[in-house]
Amino acid sequence: MKSLVFALAGCVLFTGCAFLEIDPPSVPVAAYVPSNHQGDARLPRDLQRVAMLPAHGGNHADPESSSALDPVLLAALQRQVRFEVVTISREDCRRLFGAGSIGSTEALPPGLLEKIAATYAVDAVLFTDITVYQPYRPLTVGLRGKLASAKDMRLVWAFDEVFSGEDAAMRTSVHDYYANVDKSRAMDVSSAVLQSPTRFGAVAADLMFRTLPPR
Repeated sequence: MKSLVFALAGCVLFTGCAFLEIDPPSVPVAAYVPSNHQGDARLPRDLQRVAMLPAHGGNHADPESSSALDPVLLAALQRQVRFEVVTISREDCRRLFGAGSIGSTEALPPGLLEKIAATYAVDAVLFTDITVYQPYRPLTVGLRGKLASAKDMRLVWAFDEVFSGEDAAMRTSVHDYYANVDKSRAMDVSSAVLQSPTRFGAVAADLMFRTLPPR
């Protein structure tokens, strides 16, 4: 278990982000491509069910803001259809481990993976940390994700990146997301500036989980 604690403490990234202009750049810019991630070439065959822990805000996001991102992250993960997702509520996390969320770079409660695997009949556990959260100008959302196998306590995938609305490539991604993925909000994002960290976070989460290893 000690090796997993050190492994989970391995990925840290700090950068900056901003308010997001929704209209695509006047000069076409390619969509944003995350670069700070690594993982298996393909998901292990025996990794079929994954327990998703609540988003951990730590000192970066208050509990209310972190909770608001939980359904956003879940929807983005399920959209990838990589595996069956089992959610662990903040109440259950508190009941099992004494805290509403667990950070991937913190010392893990003893037997955490084994307990989650036995309780929820899953093959792996997904940690998600909010590393940067600035709901005012400049709008900033940073996400760290780690998928740990419960069988051998090994990291299958790790991601750590900060998303900025000032980045022209990110503006293209936001425009594409709401034009194609979430058409129900297309009218909402036609305005000049995206002011919602949750809506911006939906794009960031989508970009993050696209980097999961394929089947």
